[in-house]
Amino acid sequence: MMHLLKSGIVLLLLVTSFNTAAAERWYNQAVVDYGAPLFQQNCAVCHGVNAEGTREWKKLDENGNYPPPPLDGTAHAWHHSIPQLVRSIKEGGVKLGGVMPAFGQKLTNQEVLAVIAYFQSKWPDEVYKVWHDRNMQ
Repeated sequence: MMHLLKSGIVLLLLVTSFNTAAAERWYNQAVVDYGAPLFQQNCAVCHGVNAEGTREWKKLDENGNYPPPPLDGTAHAWHHSIPQLVRSIKEGGVKLGGVMPAFGQKLTNQEVLAVIAYFQSKWPDEVYKVWHDRNMQ
């Protein structure tokens, strides 16, 4: 896992170095475009086509689980660093009592980072700035 995380951070640094035109974001449009179909194929069924999540995501469902939260900057995903987001996607939430499956055997670290770029592209600038100031400096 640590090797995958280090590889992802190297990719992150490479993407950042090529993204001088939009210095506020760590990714560029090419990374978002790469992540969009990956998100649609793997995440949208639960988190929504536009990462909008479930309307009542703060309330337990009939099985006693929390529904998938929005990833569009309106829920708690923006509180998490890139390594935390990578770990959540790769390991899933089952071992923590959740229901999100692990994608570590399905998505490469590069694909996971592209998925993160895709849903972070949905975040309003104000939300992204708070996240960036907490995690990227």
